[in-house]
Amino acid sequence: MMTMKKWLVFICLLSIFAVQFGQVAAAAPANGEARTYQTAFTESEASLSGAVSSKQKYFELMDYWNVDSVKINLDYQATQLAKELISSVTLSVNGHAFHSFRPVTANNGRQRLSVSVPKEWLKKGSNMLEITGYIRTVDNEICAPDDAPDHWLSLFTTSSIDVAYTNAELKAAINDFSHRFTGLDTVGAGQSVLTVPDNGDSTELEAAVYALSGFAKAKKNTDKDIPLLPYRADVLGDKQAVVLVGLYDRLPEGIKGLLSKQDYNTKAVIQLVSKDTQPTLVVTSQNPKLLVQAGRFVANPSLMEQTDSDLKIVEESTDVTTPPVAYSTQVTFTETGDEVRGPGHREKSYFVSLPTNRSIADAGQITLDFRYAQNLDFNRSLVTVSINNIPIGSKKLTKEMANGDKAVFAIPSNAAVSGNFSVTVAFDLQMISAACTQNGNQTPWAFLTKDSMINFKTKDRTDMLFNNYPYPFLRDGVYNRIAVVLPEAKDDYTYRSVSNVFNLLGQYASGNTGDVRFYKDTAGSDELKDSNIIAIGTFIDNKLIQENNKNLYFKYDPKGEGILSNEKISIETEYGKRLGTLQLLASPFQAGNGFLAVTGARAENYYLASKLIASENAKWKVYGDGVFTDKDGSVSAYRFKKEAGEGDQSLVKDVLQRGDVLGFLVAFVLIAALAVLSLILLIRKHLKKRGGRDES
Repeated sequence: MMTMKKWLVFICLLSIFAVQFGQVAAAAPANGEARTYQTAFTESEASLSGAVSSKQKYFELMDYWNVDSVKINLDYQATQLAKELISSVTLSVNGHAFHSFRPVTANNGRQRLSVSVPKEWLKKGSNMLEITGYIRTVDNEICAPDDAPDHWLSLFTTSSIDVAYTNAELKAAINDFSHRFTGLDTVGAGQSVLTVPDNGDSTELEAAVYALSGFAKAKKNTDKDIPLLPYRADVLGDKQAVVLVGLYDRLPEGIKGLLSKQDYNTKAVIQLVSKDTQPTLVVTSQNPKLLVQAGRFVANPSLMEQTDSDLKIVEESTDVTTPPVAYSTQVTFTETGDEVRGPGHREKSYFVSLPTNRSIADAGQITLDFRYAQNLDFNRSLVTVSINNIPIGSKKLTKEMANGDKAVFAIPSNAAVSGNFSVTVAFDLQMISAACTQNGNQTPWAFLTKDSMINFKTKDRTDMLFNNYPYPFLRDGVYNRIAVVLPEAKDDYTYRSVSNVFNLLGQYASGNTGDVRFYKDTAGSDELKDSNIIAIGTFIDNKLIQENNKNLYFKYDPKGEGILSNEKISIETEYGKRLGTLQLLASPFQAGNGFLAVTGARAENYYLASKLIASENAKWKVYGDGVFTDKDGSVSAYRFKKEAGEGDQSLVKDVLQRGDVLGFLVAFVLIAALAVLSLILLIRKHLKKRGGRDES
């Protein structure tokens, strides 16, 4: 028998072996473990305003969840004027009402309601919760306007939808792993990680960002990122889902031992291993071209969804390309028609897909074909159309047109609509004396027919501004010849910055056919001239940034230790050492291409800057063409490029402000005018003399 000391030595050796070869066991919690996923009902405090109003919230139930219960926690406050006996709030899920209550106004304070949702009305995927408030502030149905300012119900940010569930057992299938890798709970808890072998080479990074793009597109929580990091024990930790992308001869020996026997020079392998310990999807080949092809396979959501085994072989003949995405500029809102029912303000919203580099040109229009009830108060009922929540037009409803009405709204030329956008059709269905009588069975309604649509033309947005980002790095939904230039020595901040950039670009990408190449900072114009460049690093460790310091809007001091002041802002010396910047310029190698510098005096500084373009939630802070941020979260954005015609206008302005130059110009104009007048008089005198000789 082994002594205790020998057992300890044996266990230590096993631990070292596991770390050395990447086999970190017991990382994923047991599938049967009870968990709770919480979705905030509102990001900021919201209100239901008006006598009758509603608010909707969508929440997801992942297909690998065994849902035990869904509980609604509603933190609210009703106006102290609300009459509890005649006011009510109703909760519905997927169109089924399941709970109504009288809002409590005691002590004019915050209230909490917790109620379970019937499981039979829930479904896998997207579910819609709706809260409808009927708030009355007068007794005995005395007449009062429905839109009085004292009709309100506030919803606090602590309101939530709590899903209690257990995970189903992971199948030995790539598609099941993919669902979990991008799942709400996995990504939300930071339990997904995409890795490459330490000091990943250019081919591995290229294949990895293609794979990352596919996962970023698939994940539901767009405000959370999937990190890209080296494959190390401290990175893997207790992660529940790991993807490893690497050339076969650079994989850990422990991983190689789990893979199928293949000719890795002529094949690429996508294989799920360690299913019951730390599920890991390995993407590998010894052939760099095939490794990139396998990365594109992972970026194709249809192929990943259809792969229901634990092994996929990718060969040179394997078609991994996503079909070209067709963007229609004539979009029908509904295939069968949509109905809204109930008094007050009712909305229907429709999503329209458009590449991020394209915007709506002039002459676009929205056509509504609809009908509505005849028992409305037509002095107060109307339909309003909005794009991205900005109204573009309204039409009053009339009794004569109730059985078949039509409205055409021109899209304003200054609407500045680009990329994906939403169209909202809002009906205000006001009842006659609604505040004095019960509606009973006379519930108002409106119906939007299948002939309702939007028709528009598009134009390309080519200004090098963050307002148009991700242009020029994406064009019509695919990567647009991107060259990523990194320092020779890459630390975790470098990898995390790359993953931040491609988490957002991947969400925008709709195809996997574009190109991303990785280069060392010694790359020259011959390699980079045809590309849109993303340079990540400091003045010290990225030669490309150092060589283009003279072109940057936020320039470094001669030693590269900090950012200097410029024409937009004064920067204190020590503060300049703590800044990270994003700067979008024209490429120094070829006109028409872009150059994005993600930089700072230290790696942690440019990592902070990269977080500004990691998610849609952060991107709204970024505009113009030069942005800086610090560790306290302060963000400042500026426009350095002059607008078209701005230079000429500035010249005129400068001339008008210079008295000496203005006096000279006035004198010059007067002299020129006198010279012209003298010339005219001389010509006239000459013609008269000549005419006199002719007569004689």
